[in-house]
Amino acid sequence: MTDTTDMARPPTGPRATQGTAFMTGTLTFDTLKEMAATGAVDTVLVAMVDMQGRLMGKRFHASNFVEHAHHETHCCNYLLATDLVMSTPDGYAATSWRRGYGDYVLRPDMATLRLVPWLEKTALVLSDVLDHHTHEPVAHAPRAILKRQIARLSEMGFDAKMATELEFFLFEKDYRTLQKEGYRELVPLNGHNEDYNLFQTTKEEAVMRPLRNHLVAAGIPVENTKGEAEVGQQELNIRYAGALDCADHHTIAKHAVKEIAWAHGHAASFLPKWAPDKVGSSSHVHLSLWQDDEPAFYDDGSELGMSDLMQSFMAGLLAYARDYTFFLAPYVNSYKRFAPGTFAPTKTVWSVDNRTAGFRLCGDGTPGVRVECRIGGSDMNPYLAQAALIAAGIRGIEDDMELAPPVRGDVYESAEVTEIPRTLREATECLRSSRMLRAAMGDDVIDHYVRCAEWEQEEFDRAVTDWEIARGFERA
Repeated sequence: MTDTTDMARPPTGPRATQGTAFMTGTLTFDTLKEMAATGAVDTVLVAMVDMQGRLMGKRFHASNFVEHAHHETHCCNYLLATDLVMSTPDGYAATSWRRGYGDYVLRPDMATLRLVPWLEKTALVLSDVLDHHTHEPVAHAPRAILKRQIARLSEMGFDAKMATELEFFLFEKDYRTLQKEGYRELVPLNGHNEDYNLFQTTKEEAVMRPLRNHLVAAGIPVENTKGEAEVGQQELNIRYAGALDCADHHTIAKHAVKEIAWAHGHAASFLPKWAPDKVGSSSHVHLSLWQDDEPAFYDDGSELGMSDLMQSFMAGLLAYARDYTFFLAPYVNSYKRFAPGTFAPTKTVWSVDNRTAGFRLCGDGTPGVRVECRIGGSDMNPYLAQAALIAAGIRGIEDDMELAPPVRGDVYESAEVTEIPRTLREATECLRSSRMLRAAMGDDVIDHYVRCAEWEQEEFDRAVTDWEIARGFERA
């Protein structure tokens, strides 16, 4: 629930056009070759981002990477057509058993090459996913989806600067132990609400301090960590950056949280709602547009400092919030988080510095004025979430949409305002019928993710839960 750093300061660095703040830990290819020759790096992780926002790929010996694999490598195309447990559902047009599950090409984006300080002698590079035959970007790959929306903004003369907040829980036991126990003995690492509490968060510094330091050493501009408003809950805040860098930072950081927790004998979970009596975990997204290194959302002569451009952009965010909710809340569990009195929103309205609204205006009256979308859960794929937000904002600008006045007071109690979809099933239908997203991303992309949502719902509908058995085993 913390605020991100003032977004009025333009980032600098080798990828200034993308807004990277600083590049400690990032590598040039020449530096990697030198480190490989001396043995300082012996392993290179070549990774793509799957539909769930996870890193998938291969571990290359550094000598092979610098000689050959830095051009490209290959992976099975089922990596963009599986679910959380790597099942291969039917119904995807892009790939299937009938089509033989062929290859994609992974082309390393060398601007993302960096050290992985929490793993010995290891580097990492993120890759773009290309069609095996045409070498064109695969349209439904998460990085490609975000890049397309960034390009649309660029054609309009704008850059998006964004920041995400990562919330998660730390648990006493490690992943394998919890798996063997059926995830039934989930005990948070801390036994108290630790929101901003420096003494309580000291208890988790064995994980959180190396997390901060390793991420900074990897070129991820960490601002801070803090305790969140539940037992064992953490928040990691990364400095704003250009949209693509922001998503890259988020994905690498989430991966690091899990690996570093595991290395210290603990488990970290980004499940939005792991217990009915516990507050859920979110991933708020902060967003502003810039033009020629100046904040395009700011107008010092307007009320609250909001430019006409910002008002139209935000109007688009609100108007199409239901359309893109799936990209912010992609699983059945995601919707268990939306509940009054939990700091998770239930309504698609905006307010000024008010954490009960789906969209919060931050930095009002200053060059750092921005919108915070509070709908996203800790399980969101940042590339898809950010792309959807940008697409909706662009439509708001294109249609010169008018922003409704802010809602004041307790938004949970507000009547006659639009609600966030309450179930995955509802959000799936909103996605399916969204003309805006189909125009912005393409029918093939939307149909692909509709099938992803349908499958998740189908798998849940087949499940028999502990609640059903306890409630009806004897009494039904």
